[in-house]
Amino acid sequence: MVKSSGWSGESKKTLLGVPIKPASTLECEGVTTSKLRIYDTASRSLRDFEPIRPGHASIYLCGATPQAQPHIGHLRSGVAFDILRRWLSAQGFDVAFVRNVTDIDDKILNKAAENNRPWWEWVSTYEREFTKAYNTLGVLPPSVEPRATGFVTQMVDYMQRLMDNGFAYAVDGSVYFDVAAWGKAEGSDYGALSGNRVEEMEQGETDNAGKRSPQDFALWKAAKPGEPSWPTPWGDGRPGWHLECSAMSTYYLGGNFDIHCGGLDLQFPHHENEIAQSHAAGDKFANYWMHNHWVTMAGEKMSKSLGNVLSISNMLEIVRPVELRYYLGSANYRSVLEYSEGALTEAAAGYRRIEDFVGKFEDLAVGQWTEGFEAAMNDDIAVPKALAEIHTTVRAGNKALASGNEEQARKLAESVRAMAGVLGVDPLEWRGTSAGSADSDGAATALDALVKAELDRRATARAEKDWATADEVRDRLAAAGIIVIDTPDGATWQLS
Repeated sequence: MVKSSGWSGESKKTLLGVPIKPASTLECEGVTTSKLRIYDTASRSLRDFEPIRPGHASIYLCGATPQAQPHIGHLRSGVAFDILRRWLSAQGFDVAFVRNVTDIDDKILNKAAENNRPWWEWVSTYEREFTKAYNTLGVLPPSVEPRATGFVTQMVDYMQRLMDNGFAYAVDGSVYFDVAAWGKAEGSDYGALSGNRVEEMEQGETDNAGKRSPQDFALWKAAKPGEPSWPTPWGDGRPGWHLECSAMSTYYLGGNFDIHCGGLDLQFPHHENEIAQSHAAGDKFANYWMHNHWVTMAGEKMSKSLGNVLSISNMLEIVRPVELRYYLGSANYRSVLEYSEGALTEAAAGYRRIEDFVGKFEDLAVGQWTEGFEAAMNDDIAVPKALAEIHTTVRAGNKALASGNEEQARKLAESVRAMAGVLGVDPLEWRGTSAGSADSDGAATALDALVKAELDRRATARAEKDWATADEVRDRLAAAGIIVIDTPDGATWQLS
C-alpha cells in the first residue's frame, strides 16, 4: 500500500502546475474524493464500485492451471488485477484477494501421463513455476491461494444443494448441472454474461454419456481407471472445473462478494457456468465481473497450440522483470496486447525514463499522486492514462531540475514514486532486488552505470558542440551492441 506522509496545507498546492492529492484520501479524510468505476462485463456498463462492506473489498481471481511453463499470456491477468488490488489498498480498502490453483484437470492428467509422471508431481512442479513467475514480476501474494483438491467437502455440499433445488442430477457416479431446469426457473440468467444463446452453447466436454442434454455440464466426473478420485455420496470421482471455483470463492468470501476476475476466454463456459450453479444453489455470488483481454501475436491469441508461446524466462533475456511487468500492465486491461519485441523494448525504455528521474535523488520519500492519476485509476483502472500522468510529472521534474529548482523536482519525484508504486513499478522498491535485473549477479546494474557515464560524457560534448566526441561515444557504444536512443528527456539506451 502506498502511504502518505499526511496532507498538510502545503501539500494541497500545485507543483509546476501539477495538482497533488494525498496518497490515501480514505486515510486522510475518511472518504474518497472520487469514486472508482468498474466496467462490469455482466451488465456491459461502467458502474460505481459499491463494496458490500464499507472499507472492504473482496476479490476472486481465477488463477493458474499448472500444466506447463507460464507465458506472458498467463501473467497478464496476474499483473492487471494486482494493479486493481494495489489501487484499492492505496485508497484505504482492506482487500481480501483469493487466487485459486486448478490442480486437477484433464490437461494436467494428460500431460503427466504423456511424460510418465505422477499427476501430483507434475502439477506441483509447474505450480512452483507460476509462483516464481508471479514473484519475479512483483505480483503480490494472494490473501489465500486454495487448491481445488482441498475443497471436495465443499463441492459435495454444493452439489447436494443443487440437487435439493432440482438443478442437478447423478448418473453412474457423475453429477451434472441441469441447464434446462435452471432455464425455466424464476431469476434464471443463463447466457447473460457471455451473450450466448442456450441452444447454441457447446460445453466443450468430450464425455457426454448420461447427460440429459448436451448443454448440461459436469459438476463431478465419475472415476476412471488410473485417474485420481475422491469419494462422494454419488460415487468416486473428481471435480468438474466450474464447480471448483464456486466452492472455493464462496468458502473464503461468502455467498456474495464484490469482484470476480479472470481472462476474457473464461467468460464461457467457465464463468457462465459458475454463475448458473451459484445462483441455482442460492448464492448471489459476484457483484462485478472484470475480464482482461488476451496477449496476441500477429493477431492470434497466445496459446501452446499455436506454437507462439513466449515464456517468462525467454522474456527476461530481453528485458528486466520490472520492465516486463511495466509492459504487461501498460495497456488497458480490457484491450488486446499485441506482442512484438519492438513494443516490449519501447516499454522498457519508457520505464527507464521514470527510473532515471527518480534515481537522481537520494533518500527519496513516497509522496502523493496527482489528481490526473487518481482520475485515471478511478476510470476503470485506465493505466495508459495513469502512465501518461506519470511521464508528464517526470518531464515537469526534469524541467524543474534544469531550472535549478531541486526542491520542486524532489516533490515531483516523490509523486512519481507514489504513482509508480500503485502500478507496482516504483524504481526504488525494485532497486537492489534480484527481480530488479534480468540476471541476479549485478552485471546488468554495472553495465547500466557504465553506459550512463558514457551518455553523460556524450551529453556534455553535445552541449559544447563537440560533435566529434559525441559521435565517437555513440559509435563505440554501437560497436559494443548498445543502441543510443535520444528522447525529449535525454538519451537512454538498449541492447541491440
